[in-house]
Amino acid sequence: MTKRANPWSIVALLFVVAVLNYFDRQSLSVVAPRMQAELHLSDVGYGHVVSLFLLASAFAYALSGFVCDALGTRRSMALFVAFWSAAEAATAFASSVLLLGIARFCLGLGEPGLWVAAPKAVGEVLDKARRSLAVGIYTAGATMGAIVAIPVILAITTHLPWRSIFLIDGAMGLLWVPVWLWIYREQPRSEAATPVATNVFRDVIAQPHMWQLLIARGMTDPVWYFYLFWFPKYLLSDRHLSSSQMAHFGWMVYLAGGIGTIVGGSLSGAFIRRGLDPGIAYRRTMLFSAFAVLVSPLAYLSPGIGMTMLFASVVAMAHMSWLTNLTSTLLEVFSPQQLGRAAGLIAAGSAFGGMLSSEIIAYCLTHGGYRPVFIAMGLMHPIAIVLLWTAFRAKPRGEAQVMTAEALTANTSS
Repeated sequence: MTKRANPWSIVALLFVVAVLNYFDRQSLSVVAPRMQAELHLSDVGYGHVVSLFLLASAFAYALSGFVCDALGTRRSMALFVAFWSAAEAATAFASSVLLLGIARFCLGLGEPGLWVAAPKAVGEVLDKARRSLAVGIYTAGATMGAIVAIPVILAITTHLPWRSIFLIDGAMGLLWVPVWLWIYREQPRSEAATPVATNVFRDVIAQPHMWQLLIARGMTDPVWYFYLFWFPKYLLSDRHLSSSQMAHFGWMVYLAGGIGTIVGGSLSGAFIRRGLDPGIAYRRTMLFSAFAVLVSPLAYLSPGIGMTMLFASVVAMAHMSWLTNLTSTLLEVFSPQQLGRAAGLIAAGSAFGGMLSSEIIAYCLTHGGYRPVFIAMGLMHPIAIVLLWTAFRAKPRGEAQVMTAEALTANTSS
């Protein structure tokens, strides 16, 4: 019998690969000024490249759920990481805008699989009271990747060509894969169970809360995409920060986001341990986040860079707390047989929302500037929490059917 790995060692591996995931996607924005100059790429063209990444992500999210359910968490995760790492390395050889777009499109095909397989892994190895914290920990890896990306990439590309960073990123991801395959050896219970029923996909898309969660991701994830793909450019071009100033200040927003994942996961977990229903615990925590992001316009209006970074950090912290609890909600409202497909479809809403927002942001920069963008970033979460209000009470279809059967049995007996 194969010995089961320590659940927290699996969470630690998820944290590390999330760092790599976001380091890879952040790399382009940090070298964007030099890359745009060499390839003669305008801001609108840069927006199109970002949109290609997000377009690929949208389809990949939807398909990743099927791949994950078919191959299992262990093999599908290895496949996703290997593919996107190869695509990241290929970016180093892009000699034209077309090749750059193809490389980032392929990156977008691979990276989403992590965010579909990771919650399945958490659901397989941890109990309900610890899941939101585990989700917060590996999600913090995303913000850590964004934190270290700016100073590390600037330091490396000061001495090496900007293209070298993509080769280094890709190699790190490929080295992670055999470690994952070695540690995640056991066959999780849900993967050893009977095959998934053919009507699982139909059951998932028929549930109203699936669409509520999808729309909410599509509305709110563009806030984080803005801070990944556009905020470094804003600091460099509109606030005129030098490379050294960027290395000094740029990481603060992403650190705040990482803190938000841990705080959000810990807060809802504390509510659950005190006896609150998990769905209500997630909703309460997300309500706090929705109020906090209202400070977004102040990040633009503040005259000093210190206050700009403070308000931007509040928004990043609130969003990542929100995302941690939204992801944890999936583990509560979908059965294990539904989770892969549901997580993929809901995350596809994130990519489509990010793709649309990227085009809108590029248009705003060309015709008006960043002011309307910062205002919009503060409104998405309050609107989304209203749309989500009833979704947190949903129960997995299988669980609901069992409860109904038990109730009927009780009534018959009485």
